[in-house]
Amino acid sequence: MKFLKTLDSKFFHDEIPAKPMGKYAHFITIRVTESYPLFQTDGELNKARVTAGIEKKNNNIISRLAMFKRKQSTPERLTGRELLRNYKIGDWEKCDYNVDFSKTTPDCILYGFAIGDSGSEKSKVVVDTAYSITPFDDSHLNFTLNAPFESGTMSRQGEVTSRINSQDHILPQVFFPSIVTLKDPTETGFLYVFNNILRTRHYGAQTTRTGRVRNELIGVIFADGEIVSNLRWTQKIYDLMSAASKINPPDPLNENDVLTHANQAISELMDGECISHRDFLGESFNSLLSEVKSIFRDETKLQAMLTQANTESTAYAQKHILKSSEKGKKGKKAVAPTE
Repeated sequence: MKFLKTLDSKFFHDEIPAKPMGKYAHFITIRVTESYPLFQTDGELNKARVTAGIEKKNNNIISRLAMFKRKQSTPERLTGRELLRNYKIGDWEKCDYNVDFSKTTPDCILYGFAIGDSGSEKSKVVVDTAYSITPFDDSHLNFTLNAPFESGTMSRQGEVTSRINSQDHILPQVFFPSIVTLKDPTETGFLYVFNNILRTRHYGAQTTRTGRVRNELIGVIFADGEIVSNLRWTQKIYDLMSAASKINPPDPLNENDVLTHANQAISELMDGECISHRDFLGESFNSLLSEVKSIFRDETKLQAMLTQANTESTAYAQKHILKSSEKGKKGKKAVAPTE
């Protein structure tokens, strides 16, 4: 079943290939914080010291907030798994993230898994660390946190609690340009990953209480290779916004300005690439996005897409993973116990 009329079928495989075939779908995404998320390791916000921009006048070193790849891919794949369970598609009962994988669902095949000696599958979804456009000092704030008693106060019977702590939080309206790459997509695999990016709303630690992040997709690029890095795209955006005097700390960036310059930046960077590519940006992407959203809003079409994605992933697993696992078990020689 074909779902998309906007895109040519040449961008997709009819089935998931076992070997890399040189087709790439790049989701051009701006992640926008809408509350006070935490992207941290060992209790501190993740950050990196890099140059502010690409141009010589912006080659000063700054610290940027970093959103590591796992902080991006894990919430998105969990969104997809939730949908599969909701509609009871595939071997959803067996799958238990980081505990036991069915090895057959779209999540397992597209995002990969590793189960010790029981097998593994390399992820076809490539996500790299994303960096904030604005410097670390202008993108975070330290909050004092407390844990009151039942009465709502910090003292009881004359005793004051010591349950007070402080924590750095990322501010709202901090922008993280991020390119999500899907290798050798089928049409439903493409839609599955697309849906996960659009639906995911929380990232980072304490996702039940904070961490609200909105993904603004501004384009899709099909190519026969990988394209620019998140860091270089971020630095290019910084150059363009700085030249237009759109960066005025400590004020947050204007979202319309960010999206405008992000589009310009990726277009200019793609002009310098040495690979074959077809860009869907601006109006051409708006048509695609409208069609994609119409599929996701229609429960019947959404279930049909998920079911077909599961059929493709199960066929791939039966052909390339499960049979290989059985052969590996049969090929193992018994070893005599040592005395």
